[in-house]
Amino acid sequence: MKLGSVLQFLDNKSVLVTGAAGFLAKIFVEKVLRVQPNVKKLYLLLRAEDANSAAQRLRSDVLGKDLFWVLKEKRGRDFGLLISEKVVAVAGDITIEDLGVKDVEVRDQMLDQIDIIINLAATTKFDERRGS
Repeated sequence: MKLGSVLQFLDNKSVLVTGAAGFLAKIFVEKVLRVQPNVKKLYLLLRAEDANSAAQRLRSDVLGKDLFWVLKEKRGRDFGLLISEKVVAVAGDITIEDLGVKDVEVRDQMLDQIDIIINLAATTKFDERRGS
């Protein structure tokens, strides 16, 4: 698939990104926001207890990283507006039923709007039991 076709595919789509604080997810989110201004929404699933904790993780663990410097420079004062219009921090956990999303309103909104799911969640526990 060519880059142009990927960008066209994301045009006017809402995307759920799991593992949003991870390395690959941050690269994906930054790239989409930088090159596809017509993405409808990016729902970022962040391991957090509530919406406030998820928003804090979004600011510190995702948007606060140097990776977003080019986008911040490009958008200038509009960076905050772009984030508020396009990005939704979702408190949850991929290992729990319904992705651990406790907020029923957010869960219903996601069910109605999400077109694409990008699963970039991974474990960071390197001592997990191995399958036999």
